[in-house]
Formats: sequence, structure tokens, C-alpha cells
Amino acid sequence: MNIFLYSVALQWKLDIRSKSLLVTCYIVPLMFFFLIGGIFTSVMPEMGSTLIQSMVVMSVSMGAFIGLPPSLIETYGSDVKKVYKANGAPLYLGLVTMFLSAFAHLMISCVIILLLAPILFKATLPAQLPLFFLSLALYSIVSLSIGSVLGLLVKNQAKLTMIAQLLFLPSIMLSGIMFPIGLLPGYLETIGRIFPASWGYCLMLDNGFCFENLWYLILIFCVAVLLCGLLLNKQKSE
Repeated sequence: MNIFLYSVALQWKLDIRSKSLLVTCYIVPLMFFFLIGGIFTSVMPEMGSTLIQSMVVMSVSMGAFIGLPPSLIETYGSDVKKVYKANGAPLYLGLVTMFLSAFAHLMISCVIILLLAPILFKATLPAQLPLFFLSLALYSIVSLSIGSVLGLLVKNQAKLTMIAQLLFLPSIMLSGIMFPIGLLPGYLETIGRIFPASWGYCLMLDNGFCFENLWYLILIFCVAVLLCGLLLNKQKSE
């Protein structure tokens, strides 16, 4: 347990110094929030009731799909993983510590958005904050599990960037956070439901915490955990 806690604390310190994580978990999401939040509430005042949910979905998606995978490649796509083997540490330790560290940073970023949105844009706070945070945590865990699969599966940084963008952009454009999903053509609405962002967004809305919005996220998480296990076992044999 002491080794695990030390690893988590060490990863936290490393991530704080990481320019990549600073950009993907804080700078870009918060800049997006400051710019787009004002535009949304000026053009469509009714967006104030869902602004917080929209902005945190964007923040989590960017951090999970674009921020976490490169860190995993640096460890599992290089000789760094041999350090774990040489010291008798389980190979999954790096994944778990990076996952927990990224989760903590995403929560901090989302709390900043939650606190500033009502002050800057007169956004409406979620009616039930405990359920909102539970929904946010579940969506963050699911998104980070997908990012973990990407980081373990893709070995090339250029390919990873392309695949991450193919996940991130549709998650933002087709999830309903930019405009009502009902405005999309039927086939785009169907495609949007493939990505977890639309489910996480619905889950975080007032009265949205229900099994109807939860089952798909649970399914994705279970599949992602299974894939991560298989990929880590493959890493052991290499």
C-alpha cells in the first residue's frame, strides 16, 4: 500500500509539471469555457441551464482522449516499463497511477468551471449537486478508461493524435453540448450516440441520473477494462 500511495503521489507531481497535461486539462478547456460560454449565453440565454454540463463534458473529453494517452505511450511504448519489471512492481501500476492523477486533475478543472459559470455567465447550478458529481465522476472514469485503451494500444504518437481527434471531435460536435441534438440529421444523431459524451451529458442533466442514461457507460467501461487487461498481459510477454 505504501508503494502504491508513493507512486500516486509521484505521478501527481510529475503531471503537475507536465506541459501536455496543463494544456489539455486546464488551459484549453478553460479558454473554451471563457470564450464559448459567453457566446452561448449571449446568443441563446436558455443555454445557461445546461452550460455547466456542456463545458465539463468538453473538459473531460479533452483530458481523457488527448491528455492521458500520450503519457501512457511514454511509459508503455518505451523502455520505462522495464523499470517496473526490474523492481518487481506490477506492470499495471503505471496505468493506475496515471489514471488516478488524470482523474484528479479533471475534477479540479470541472470544479473551477462549476464555481465560475454562475458568476461569469449566470449559469444555473445543477439542482442536485451530489448526483451531478457522481455523474461527472462516472463519465470521467469511463472516458479515461477509453483513453487508457488508446494509450496502451497505439504505439505511434502521430497515429495516436489522429485517432484521439477522431474520438474527441465527434464527441463534442454530436453529443448535444454545442446545440440541441434534435437539430442534427437522424444519421448524425445515431452516430453521436456511439460516443460516451452524449450519454454522460444526459446523465449530468437535472433528473438525468437513471439507468437509461447509465447502462451504455457501464458497458463501455467493462469493455475498456477487459481490453486494458489483455493489452497489459501482452506487454508482459513482449
